[in-house]
Amino acid sequence: MKDGDDMERKSGVLMHISSLFGDYSIGSFGIEAKYFIDFLQDCGFSYWQVLPFCMADEHNSPYKSYSSFSGNLFFVDLNSLYEEGLITDEELSCARQQSPYLCEFDRLKAQRFALLYKAAMRVEDRNIVEKFVTDSKYIDTFCRFMALKAANHDLPWQEWTEDKVDEDILFTWRFIQYTFHTQWAQIRSYANSKGIKIIGDIPIYVAEDSSDVWSARQQFLLDSHGKPTHVAGVSPDYFCAEGQLWGNPLYNWKEMERDDYGWWQDRMRHMASMFDAVRIDHFRGFESYWSIPADSASAKAGAWIKGPGMSLVKALKAAAGDTQIIAEDLGDITPEVYELVRDSGLPGMRVFQFGFLSDGDSSHLPHNYPNNCVAYTGTHDNNTLLGYLWELDDATRARMLEYCGHRDNWQSGCESIIRTMFASHAGLVMMPIQDLLGYGCDTRLNTPGEAQGNWAYRITKEQLDSIDRGRYRSLNRVYCR
Repeated sequence: MKDGDDMERKSGVLMHISSLFGDYSIGSFGIEAKYFIDFLQDCGFSYWQVLPFCMADEHNSPYKSYSSFSGNLFFVDLNSLYEEGLITDEELSCARQQSPYLCEFDRLKAQRFALLYKAAMRVEDRNIVEKFVTDSKYIDTFCRFMALKAANHDLPWQEWTEDKVDEDILFTWRFIQYTFHTQWAQIRSYANSKGIKIIGDIPIYVAEDSSDVWSARQQFLLDSHGKPTHVAGVSPDYFCAEGQLWGNPLYNWKEMERDDYGWWQDRMRHMASMFDAVRIDHFRGFESYWSIPADSASAKAGAWIKGPGMSLVKALKAAAGDTQIIAEDLGDITPEVYELVRDSGLPGMRVFQFGFLSDGDSSHLPHNYPNNCVAYTGTHDNNTLLGYLWELDDATRARMLEYCGHRDNWQSGCESIIRTMFASHAGLVMMPIQDLLGYGCDTRLNTPGEAQGNWAYRITKEQLDSIDRGRYRSLNRVYCR
């Protein structure tokens, strides 16, 4: 991918690490990730897109974390630690999952840190771990934040009274981050050797209770007690009449501008060290963002405030270097947002499911896709393609299938939609793994606005092996992807 109207025709699959098959309650950086990379190569795909790698929140969302620079401890591969002699046979056996179909989040939260603590205490030479952490001030800050949080009974940082940490807990967090990044570097290197590039994801906002806010309070709109004065969200729209009240603290853009958005540049450099391309979530917030008074009960109380615009985009592009940036330009898009995306030269996003929200000639219809875009059948926030078709009214479903030249039973219409996407002018076409499998709404990953029941979907090896690899090799060949 490159800025401008000269993207190579490629395709890929969207699936978070957590959805990988494996034996230990969640996907990880183990041999299963390499197996999936081999699958992508065999199908003729060129990209694997993941969701944010940072630690997830209490509802398991990776879009709200204790740190933008953190690595999710659940993704650390246990088999590798066992082979290094840091985990025993019994401990590995006790960590085996009870179900292969969903992430066992409750079990992970109750047990995984304790297991990794045992592994960390068995490390004989700590120097390599300590050097890794001290070479990254943000990771070091995150580890100390988590150790202080433990010392203060997991209270939010504004309520901390204890400033001394348990050195073993601090080292455990450092060991986790070192292991996380070391294992991921091996997976990414393997992917690149197979011709597969990895797309990472930057949530636009950070959590209030995070090392990001704790360590750089002047960069956020906070009161004298460290509490946000205004918070992020989304204005009322077609999808949600009340809007969405996210609650993240807003950036103090004037303060950030003083050092040319140094924190954001560091964040982008960190991502560029891990991925071949990076999607920026809610890119439209760089042009204007929905600002809600912190004491409001509804997002409807918010207002649009002008964002940093092109000055921030230029700083991020400079920090990214050769790493491609993708602008998630979805939602309430104004002419000013279109102008910012156009002037940035960054590829934007198109989503097939959004193409039929009205009878008009939508930019999300495949015949309107520019080359400089990444087109999706659906994103992690959408229903699956089959689930979407199932829930459509008869008239819209018939119009959608007619658009794709489908004349047979509509349940098989997903194949025609995917073929239409491959044939489009979009430079890069991406499909969630559920759409390759033809699965319904029961495998949906996330429903925005609902706190419970999200992010848990996993595939099994048998399900992955059921996908017709020859079909995708053919689609990639026929449509020059």
